[in-house]
Amino acid sequence: MIIIGIAGGTGSGKTTVVRKIIESLPQGEVVLLPQDSYYKDSSHVPDDQKQNINFDHPDAFDWPLLSQQVALLRQGKAIEQPTYSYLTCSRLPETIHIEPREVIIIEGILALCDPELRAMMDLKVFVDADPDERLIRVIQRDVVERGRTAEAVMERYTRVLKPMHLQFIEPCKRYADLIVPEGGSNQVAIDILTMYIKRHL
Repeated sequence: MIIIGIAGGTGSGKTTVVRKIIESLPQGEVVLLPQDSYYKDSSHVPDDQKQNINFDHPDAFDWPLLSQQVALLRQGKAIEQPTYSYLTCSRLPETIHIEPREVIIIEGILALCDPELRAMMDLKVFVDADPDERLIRVIQRDVVERGRTAEAVMERYTRVLKPMHLQFIEPCKRYADLIVPEGGSNQVAIDILTMYIKRHL
């Protein structure tokens, strides 16, 4: 079994990198643990304060649960992955049953942030992208998928995303074994990653 952490800023192309890796490996070999599934439940927060939740701060995540579930998979045991709703800022009652596989990918903005989780990883990857490109992708995604206005996304980028990126996400780069510039469009880096994984399977 090989455990891979893939981190990088919001809109850096992490999801594209992960998708291309999964597509290039035999079907059923990969388990993907999106860090977004492990946000702490905030259903107790009053509705008028939910927009103030900082999803880009390490404190927003349930690190003990994520580490525990990765450890269980490594031991060959199945897990019930939590599901999270951005709309209600709450953990949903439904879980996703996940069986252990040969490749486990933990993907998220702060996937390399937690020392305990990092220690379990065989390969640590940081997906890098130009800040302007990331902002454009965030606007496109949040307007389409999350129903926000472009103005609201830019305001949040300036107030939350950019300072959190500089304070917490960018420093994780130093833990990476491999840095992938240009995100999902860097086919050479994705090929190297895939070759590394296949060699260890």
